[in-house]
Amino acid sequence: MSDNTEQQAREPSLLVAALPILFLILLLGLAVVLFGDNASSGPSQLALIFAAVFTAAIGLLLGQSYDELEQAMIRSISLTFKACLILLMVGSMIGAWMLAGTAPAIISFGLGILDPSWFYPACFIICALVSVSIGSSWTTAATVGLALISIAQILGLQPEIAAGAIISGAYFGDKMSPLSDSTNLAPAMVGADLFSHIRNMLWTTIPAAVISVILFSFIGSDVTDAAGTLREIKQTQALLGSQFYLGFFAFVPLILLLVLAWSKVPALPTIVAGTVAGCIIAVVFQSDVVLQFADPAGEMAAGMAYFKGIWAVMTSGFVASVGNETLDSLLSRGGMEDMLTTVWLIISAMCFGGMMEKTGLLQRLVKAALSSVKGTGSLILVTVLTSIGLNVVAADQYIAIVLPGRMYQLEFERRGLAPESLSRTLEDAGTMTSPLVPWNTCGAFMAASLGVATFDYAPWAFLCLLTPVIAVAYGFFNVRIMRVSPATA
Repeated sequence: MSDNTEQQAREPSLLVAALPILFLILLLGLAVVLFGDNASSGPSQLALIFAAVFTAAIGLLLGQSYDELEQAMIRSISLTFKACLILLMVGSMIGAWMLAGTAPAIISFGLGILDPSWFYPACFIICALVSVSIGSSWTTAATVGLALISIAQILGLQPEIAAGAIISGAYFGDKMSPLSDSTNLAPAMVGADLFSHIRNMLWTTIPAAVISVILFSFIGSDVTDAAGTLREIKQTQALLGSQFYLGFFAFVPLILLLVLAWSKVPALPTIVAGTVAGCIIAVVFQSDVVLQFADPAGEMAAGMAYFKGIWAVMTSGFVASVGNETLDSLLSRGGMEDMLTTVWLIISAMCFGGMMEKTGLLQRLVKAALSSVKGTGSLILVTVLTSIGLNVVAADQYIAIVLPGRMYQLEFERRGLAPESLSRTLEDAGTMTSPLVPWNTCGAFMAASLGVATFDYAPWAFLCLLTPVIAVAYGFFNVRIMRVSPATA
């Protein structure tokens, strides 16, 4: 085949480029209809794989070789290896913190200070403060967020709303903290100054945050502290105290993790350190719990039982037996096994995303979107929609920042818009909508860590929903759009 023919074959029509998206939507919808809440436990993964195969078939028809497509899929999957390793270690850390009494200690402490009527806004504010200080939405959700979800269930509140508040707060920090990787990535991609980028993001993020707090407060105001709630809280705290060590050293794994994260130690070694600390605390202060968990019959030597308990809890998670059905359900969490379905979902999504990019179908869709741009408002709208679309199709937050940044940078420059206008838009859409897609690495992580399905918490993640809307509105009304000329900035 000649080079010209090959080049023509690599230019799909807009209809052809849209076919895999339509096919995926059809399969995902069918999975939900047939399997309901269990769709993400296998059917959605197969839908993504079938869509990847369908896309690869189009690539073959367009003249690409099977080897090229296979290598592209492998490269795409390799981009998520780090996320998958972190996800598996978070599973181990959750199990270790349950065994060590760290999670029960945080839950008990939270029960003592959080009132049901302002619980939802408190979740948002607490997670925002933690996430800003350490720059990681994932770490915030898997530690403080996990405890807050448990507290919500004990208080009889809706975990979906609590998860929405937790994720909103966590992503406030993920977007605004100078320690966050996405906050550094977006300006670096387009040549903007980091702190100028952060200052510019305040104009979209703060209004969204204020509205979110108001909405969470309004929802919480309808929560009544029913008779007996205080007594139930005291009983829960007493039961936790009788089964677990809840003293200062139970908080050491959390403190260590936050210090390491604040010190900008990479995520994986930070989580490993938190896991190891949890295992040590468990053996030293929770030896009876470890022995009961590992060897209920008392047939093993203590040393071997400790080793087995730590190994088992990191692999399969902790199984609580405190004598209270609600608490047993809340505390029976963690282990790498608990994360395998999520890892499967991420790998399947990256197969599809890799095929879409390699076949040129993704670029064709973006090209069509750019052709509709008329002014600043429509340019920002297209950038927002592209980032959201990449979160859906490519299933990765970083791709949703990097690719639109690369694709639209020249167009922003041509229109006299400052690079901070593009970097802010990339974060307003790419960062903030990533946890709203079930098969995106971020959405999958949040659902697995908090135990709440993505589609269940998504309507309540107000900050994530509002920020891109505000960004588009600013573009069309020309509000706080930075331009290259200081006179018009």
